[in-house]
Amino acid sequence: MPEVLTSTRSPRVQAVRRLTRRSARVAERRFVVEGPQAVREALPTLVELYADPDGQQRFAELLAAAPCPVTPVSRDVLAAMAETVTPQGVLGVAPLVDVPLAQALTGSPRLVPVLVATQDPGNAGTVIRTADAAGADAVVLTDGSTDPHGGKCVRATAGSLWHLPVVHGPTLEQTVTAARAAGLQVLATTGSGRDDLDDLMDAGALAAPTAWLLGNEASGLPDDALALADRTVRIPLRGRAESLNLATAAAVCLYASARAQR
Repeated sequence: MPEVLTSTRSPRVQAVRRLTRRSARVAERRFVVEGPQAVREALPTLVELYADPDGQQRFAELLAAAPCPVTPVSRDVLAAMAETVTPQGVLGVAPLVDVPLAQALTGSPRLVPVLVATQDPGNAGTVIRTADAAGADAVVLTDGSTDPHGGKCVRATAGSLWHLPVVHGPTLEQTVTAARAAGLQVLATTGSGRDDLDDLMDAGALAAPTAWLLGNEASGLPDDALALADRTVRIPLRGRAESLNLATAAAVCLYASARAQR
């Protein structure tokens, strides 16, 4: 067993802590994976793995399966490495999962959510998780969107970040062009959409392979995104709520398509 790392000022600790910043993640092409669920999903790709005394006891089987050496650390050191206030005993470092757009859209995809300038990492992570659950083929976050490798987003994916291709950074125009080339219709969600989601379901229009454009939490989709879409779609709201949040709207649309494509 390697010597226990106890100094929060250790260069190794500082190197991991730097990865909580986006600039460092981009420069080093690596990111932090916190907690047993994320570590378990990322395990085959991990390049570093750390465990405090609680983690060594609770997750011994998980640590034994790691492809990289496990470094024992004190609780203070793990807390210094982590973004969360109470880390869950294990923390890893993995290569970025970002996949090129062309690669993600190979193989006749049928369902792809596209997050357009999405800012909230929790929402982005929840959409990735929902897309995984709905059987989507990939998730695209266009330029200006939150980094899917940030801690809050990674935690919100609940491990789904490693279950399907995630693309980060192409422009909206590049994404729409690639989606159409892959045989996907492009539907944009907006409260003022011309087509009602239920009507499209009834007409069978959602059975076609589809890329869903999903907008920013505060302002929705910009006009250029609406103009690029084949259809603009509104989700019917039958109560008094004015709108749905991004993650909920994504779930409604993705499952509508998944049901139609069965």
